[in-house]
Amino acid sequence: MKIDFEDIYDRFFKDVYRFVLTMSGNPAMAEEVTQETFFKALKEIDHFKGNCSVKSWLCQIAKNLYIDDVRRRKRMESLKKGLAGASRAEEGNAEQAVIQRDEVISIYKALHCLEEPYKEVFGLRALGDLSYREIGEIFEKSESWARVTYHRAKLKIREQMR
Repeated sequence: MKIDFEDIYDRFFKDVYRFVLTMSGNPAMAEEVTQETFFKALKEIDHFKGNCSVKSWLCQIAKNLYIDDVRRRKRMESLKKGLAGASRAEEGNAEQAVIQRDEVISIYKALHCLEEPYKEVFGLRALGDLSYREIGEIFEKSESWARVTYHRAKLKIREQMR
């Protein structure tokens, strides 16, 4: 089956862009992620099995790219803060900086052990700064479902950290 990628681009670009814009609230980021989505889709088009609509497939790629981008930005932010904190720590707060870093690592370890959808919902809310409504839209569930799932994820993380 021959797939006309140009037709796919023309038909779904706006939909994918609006989807990413809803998640990010940032037009420049939405544009960037949308472009990356179509680039990745073009590279992976032979792997599209047709189990879902093309639009759903593209939105899933976009969601994953957006989450990766948010995580990458958070890591860079944390690294910058860590470097700034390290220089302040050298001025006398070294012990506090080590304790804080250990707490962050413990949280990441607990998060790593969470099963889905708790892991992804927690990441989207806590790291991705998405609203419960946006999270519900991503999972095609209600806002209430997103709230409950996030709350349960927090409880599971606390439990694992004990």
